[in-house]
Amino acid sequence: MASTITTIQIHESVKEELGKLKEKSNESYEEIILKLMKHIEKEKRQKREIMIEGCKEMAEDNLRITKEWETTDSRLDWEW
Repeated sequence: MASTITTIQIHESVKEELGKLKEKSNESYEEIILKLMKHIEKEKRQKREIMIEGCKEMAEDNLRITKEWETTDSRLDWEW
């Protein structure tokens, strides 16, 4: 399957900002955009991993607190 090359329209200011991201003078705008896309995907994965880890820690804390209350609850004589 042959790849198709297309053009996109961007403001001159966007082009200038993309140009500032060039690490080599011959680096194409496509290479810069692909690098940005990979960076965003990496950031998304890291955020997701941090959120999962945070949820696991909260679940462990909730379980610990529940166990503490269960032992307290069994020692108290609740009257309603």
